[in-house]
Amino acid sequence: MKLRLVLPGLCALLVAATCHATTLKLNPDIDLLVLDGRKISGSLLKGAEGLELENGEHQFLFRVEKTFGEGNPGGAKHYVSEPLIVAFTAHAKSIAIQLPPLRNLRDGHHFNKTADFGLIDQDGHEVISKRDRLANASHSTDLEQAMIAYNRTGKIAAVPRFATLPPVSALPSTLPADFALNDAPTERLLRLWFHQVDNATRQRLISWVKALQAS
Repeated sequence: MKLRLVLPGLCALLVAATCHATTLKLNPDIDLLVLDGRKISGSLLKGAEGLELENGEHQFLFRVEKTFGEGNPGGAKHYVSEPLIVAFTAHAKSIAIQLPPLRNLRDGHHFNKTADFGLIDQDGHEVISKRDRLANASHSTDLEQAMIAYNRTGKIAAVPRFATLPPVSALPSTLPADFALNDAPTERLLRLWFHQVDNATRQRLISWVKALQAS
C-alpha cells in the first residue's frame, strides 16, 4: 500500500502524538538556529508558522535578522543580532518570542546590549526561562557544535543532556524509504518531526507504517 493512501492515518497519529504539545510560534524576524541541540535548516522552516514541541525541557538558539530603510535613498541597512540562548519548560498551548520595537540600527544595537525580549504564552503571560548569549559566534561558526560545547559548561542556560546527542550530520538527510512522499511540503515537515522525536517514537512510527503497507 502506498504511503499516500494511508497519509490521513499518519496525520492522525501525529496529531495524537502532539495533542499535549506546545507550539513554538515563528516570527519572520527571528532566525531559529539550533533546537534541542540540533541545527535547524531554514528550508525545513520555510512557510511554517510554528513548531510542535513535546511537553518538557527545551532549549533553542536564535538571532534576530531585520532590514531597515528599504527603498530609502541612503540604502537599506541589514541588522543581525548576537545569537541568544533560551532554555525553558514547555507546558503552555503556545509560546512566542516577543521582541521590542526594532525600527532602526540604533534600536538593534540597543537590543544587542540588553537582549530585552519576552517569552510569552497564549495568554500573554511570561514563560519562566533561562537566557544567555552564545559568545564569539560568527556566520562561519558551527553553531551545533558550539551549543554542544556550551551545554557542557554548566552556564545559566546550559542543558547537559543536549550535549550528548549525535550531531545532525549523523542523521539521515532524507526520510526512510517507507516515508517517501510526492508532497514536498508534507515530507519536509514530517522529516523535521521525525528527527526531533526520540528513537523509540521513530521506531514505533516506522513499524506502524510498514504494517499498513503490508495490509
